[in-house]
Amino acid sequence: MKLQRMNRRALTLGALAVSGALALTACGSDDTSDKSGGSSASSSSTANASSIKCDDAKGQLLADGSSAQKNAIDAWVAQFSQACGVQINYKASGSGAGVTSFNQGQLAFAGSDSALKPEEVTASKKVCSGGQGIDLPMVGGPIALGYNLPGVDNLVLEAKTIAEIFNNQIKTWNAPEIKKLNPDAKLPSTKIQAFHRSDESGTTDNFTKYLKAAAPSVWGKYEGGKAWEAPGGQSAPQSAGVAQQVKQTAGAIGYFELSYAKDMSSVQIDTGASAPVAANVENATKAIADAKVVGTGQDLALQLNYNTKADGAYPMVLVTYEIACDKGNKADTLPATKAFLRYVASEDGQKILADASYAPIPDAIIAKVRTTIEGLS
Repeated sequence: MKLQRMNRRALTLGALAVSGALALTACGSDDTSDKSGGSSASSSSTANASSIKCDDAKGQLLADGSSAQKNAIDAWVAQFSQACGVQINYKASGSGAGVTSFNQGQLAFAGSDSALKPEEVTASKKVCSGGQGIDLPMVGGPIALGYNLPGVDNLVLEAKTIAEIFNNQIKTWNAPEIKKLNPDAKLPSTKIQAFHRSDESGTTDNFTKYLKAAAPSVWGKYEGGKAWEAPGGQSAPQSAGVAQQVKQTAGAIGYFELSYAKDMSSVQIDTGASAPVAANVENATKAIADAKVVGTGQDLALQLNYNTKADGAYPMVLVTYEIACDKGNKADTLPATKAFLRYVASEDGQKILADASYAPIPDAIIAKVRTTIEGLS
């Protein structure tokens, strides 16, 4: 009997491993998914699926928002749904759409690359009975500047040049400003095709916050926010859409979360530190660790230092928040929402991020997130 129980347990674990791998494959079936990150996340976390605390989670959750975190959400959902049997439909329509839908009472939670604005918090009180929407930082990472310039594998830009490119002031890749930063590169006269987001986006918000902080002489005239303001350029929806346009357009450059840049070249940024800084998880973590919690009450909104000059700190970073009601969550979705967010914030959940080219939230901050999640009601 003991041997039979051992055999049954082995078969069950094997089935879970195969099912988790298949789920991640399905989530990454389009050409914008992080296939290598997804596979790595599956192999490292399936063994820990039994540590997911499901409680009374059941049914399905509808969520929407940040497309920057979609590859992380896919990996998390594959593990959580396998362990708890809860279906999570995350639409990744963009941060602006996610916040709007959340404040209309359509979602269990939303994802946003920008913290809630005061007017959005006020609107959330209509759907969070006795409470309000709060920001829970869950995903960090660099905003990569991917580019399509055959023969140029190591491109260095600094903030003012980046701002001038996206402000339609620098128009060709062999412009003097770019040559000065890349004296050994064979820069072609190809026209620059700068792509930005067509939808309201927290990625745009963070990208332009960086430009305002580090290149105020160029970008200081813009108010900033989720909507693109500068003239010219071309646009595409969601991070996946911008990345796809960069891949297929000669001379293109665009901004998106790092996992969308895995099969293209990315800009290194000259911050004034001892060496140009590459967009990678380690360098982003160094910048995020310098963030300060500026939210009040249960809100954990962060203030990032976009103008850092510390060695090895990549300044163009974003933090994606999961937005939920601190009080007044719907009774039928609260157990599953808490269980999923608890897993996302757990040590196992955060480990998945590095595998998928995201930066885990620093320990001091994620500890506060875990405490806050337990108090959701």
